[in-house]
Amino acid sequence: MSTTTENGVGGYRNTSGEKTYKKTTSSALKGAIQLGIGYTVGNLTSKPDRDVLMQDFYVVESVFLPSEGSNLTPAHHYPDFRFKTYAPLAFRYFRELFGIKPDDYLYSICNEPLIELSNPGASGSLFYLTSDDEFIIKTVQHKEAEFLQKLLPGYYMNLNQNPRTLLPKFYGLYCIQSGGVNIRLVVMNNVLPRSVKMHYKYDLKGSTYKRRASRKEREKACPVYKDLDFQDMHEGLYFDADTYNALMKTLQRDCLVLESFKIMDYSLLLAVHVLDQSPKEGGELGQAGGDGKRPVAQRVLYSTAMESIQGDGKAAEAHTTDDTMGGIPAKSHKEEKLLIFLGIIDILQSYRFIKKLEHSWKALVYDGDSVSVHRPGFYANRFLKFMSTSVFRKTQIIRFSPSKRTRTSIPALKSSSQEILSSQKEEKEEERRQRLGGARSLASLDGQVFGSYLRPDLVPDTPSSYEGSSMGTISSSSLYLETQSEDRDEMTSSSTFTLEDSAICLTSEQSTMDVEVDIDRDDGSVLDVYL
Repeated sequence: MSTTTENGVGGYRNTSGEKTYKKTTSSALKGAIQLGIGYTVGNLTSKPDRDVLMQDFYVVESVFLPSEGSNLTPAHHYPDFRFKTYAPLAFRYFRELFGIKPDDYLYSICNEPLIELSNPGASGSLFYLTSDDEFIIKTVQHKEAEFLQKLLPGYYMNLNQNPRTLLPKFYGLYCIQSGGVNIRLVVMNNVLPRSVKMHYKYDLKGSTYKRRASRKEREKACPVYKDLDFQDMHEGLYFDADTYNALMKTLQRDCLVLESFKIMDYSLLLAVHVLDQSPKEGGELGQAGGDGKRPVAQRVLYSTAMESIQGDGKAAEAHTTDDTMGGIPAKSHKEEKLLIFLGIIDILQSYRFIKKLEHSWKALVYDGDSVSVHRPGFYANRFLKFMSTSVFRKTQIIRFSPSKRTRTSIPALKSSSQEILSSQKEEKEEERRQRLGGARSLASLDGQVFGSYLRPDLVPDTPSSYEGSSMGTISSSSLYLETQSEDRDEMTSSSTFTLEDSAICLTSEQSTMDVEVDIDRDDGSVLDVYL
């Protein structure tokens, strides 16, 4: 009698080393998946296209596939099973929205054997990947499948408004009944292409309680690290401003949708490919597939990381090339060139009664804000804060600011003006009286004032108003000018000017022209200046 050993929550391995799930071998499960999807999708092509109605979200179709075959089903080498398809018309619409034709869907899933992946989490789910890297098939629990059914109408509305999203894209929900057990499956987009070697993988939630990879996980060939591991190993991933803004806008929009559905405990699956290490590994992006085939870019629309964060109006295929495989260019804190692949996963956890109890119990023992289970609003805010500050960062561009140069030059102007003023105050009173004694003619002023304005090292024979203009700096002082007319000896007109020191600078040529205009006045007035 063969024995089995436990492998995760629902997975086991028998003596031959083959993994089993709910007493069903992996080979039998993969065969049932291909047979069931091949039958239901092929049968769906005979139904006419029409708008999706509300009742379409709750339709469940069932077909029995015996091993000996029937009039409608082919014979096979697996145990008898019943295959159920949930909301077939609604999921057909989802596939059409992402450009997946029925023939391509069948070819990807049914043409070649499915590839079994190692379980990256602790849920015990099995993961199968199609050979062309297009789709992931994951086993889910009954509560998760039930929640996805209830989620479908809102999910339909969200995809109509925003097909470019980092949320999982569900293409089908199925159930296999065999041997008295139900195995539920979802078909989703593949976030991590096999043809690209991922040097680092992270499952990030934004929490700190027990968010470090276990010793057993670290011993794996390609371990999946967690939040505290990321902070130890990286100082953030740096993007240019446009990419960073587009990424954070997409995350904010997706978290708002998840919060509206009362979803929490989701994760960001983040994989990092270091381009600088590629030449050391043979000059190719990766050999994860091991089949020697040339990497082929994914065909499904909006399925790559770069497509998911692009705004409207950009071609879907613009960034999905064989060179980047849809990864987002980034840099590490060590200036290493990176390609980032990411997507939000595990969104089928709602904040139900059992989760509320779990959070309440953990909050009594640990810090309630550090545990992963939390109310949806708080969880979304903590998730976004961690992503925008600790994980993703914007590359800072150093730009020269001319304002700094202007501010540093102001004290120099002030000091020079203060030196001029101090030298004027030290001048002897007798020399001032000699220079200002009596009324001078305009011709004399012309000869003395403008003949010496090119000598800033000498104290000019002009009043302080001309002196400030010729030096290029006007200090804070009140200048009193009185003009005495020949015809009116007693009548004088005075004007007062108060100017802030530091802000006004005049060239000597401008000041000269201003004075000449006053000199050429026709009234022949004599100008007396009093200090």
